[in-house]
Amino acid sequence: MISTFDLTKLNALLKDFYTLTHIRITVFDETFRELAAYPEQIAPFCRIIRTDSHAALNCKMCDRHACETAAGRRTAYTYRCHAGLTESIVPLYQSNLLIGYLFFGHVFPYETHEDGWESIEALCRPYHLDMDALKSACWELPLISKDFITSASHIMQAVASYLCLERMVILRQKDLPVQIDEYLSEHFTDEIDTPSLCEYFGIGKTTLYEISKQNYGVGIAEHIRFLRIEKAKALLSKYPQMRISEIASACGFNDYNYFCTVFKKLVGIPPKQYRKSDPNQT
Repeated sequence: MISTFDLTKLNALLKDFYTLTHIRITVFDETFRELAAYPEQIAPFCRIIRTDSHAALNCKMCDRHACETAAGRRTAYTYRCHAGLTESIVPLYQSNLLIGYLFFGHVFPYETHEDGWESIEALCRPYHLDMDALKSACWELPLISKDFITSASHIMQAVASYLCLERMVILRQKDLPVQIDEYLSEHFTDEIDTPSLCEYFGIGKTTLYEISKQNYGVGIAEHIRFLRIEKAKALLSKYPQMRISEIASACGFNDYNYFCTVFKKLVGIPPKQYRKSDPNQT
């Protein structure tokens, strides 16, 4: 765990979210360990699902996959879980460092309980469950529209930003991932690569990759490219008269053609087109 959460303030914030949405919300740290939730108890539906060991394992795998997907996208990820309910997850970032996740789940996204039960029964049939009890628990879940789920996900993203803004979570400055992130923030436009970073921090390539994958969702080289392209986008918008070759060099790209290739791959359009499409340009 590379951060310290103020659990008193955090629990109050989670309670506010629940008061507004009536959806259970949970906070995980970057290792997928649950730190806090409101309400503390999971829904009866999920308690029944987890009476089967295989289903309980699938719950954990489903959560972990969602965390990794959200971290890779760096934004909210809403999905249908293995048991048929809808869940949403938002990665928490301090600077560029992944420090945890906000998660809401156990949402019944169907128009009627009959429609929902038909889908859920088919998904849960392979498990050894009390299907009558599961059906009763299913009928206890409120019907929630897709629009409401989308709005709740947007609110959760705002909660994530507020959580970091109000310093409810503080990075442990001496931890290696924090040191690496601070170094990259200052030197990502320099000529750095995996071997040089490993030598500087005295670690192996596997350790560096694991830290990068866990905290950024991608390998270290891909993260450096992401930082450089984000800087390029900012320069393209802020300095319309600056030549693109100069921007490429300022962002750490010695090869102009390679810069254009990477930019188009990550942004979807070439840098010239990006500059023309920028609404801030006149």
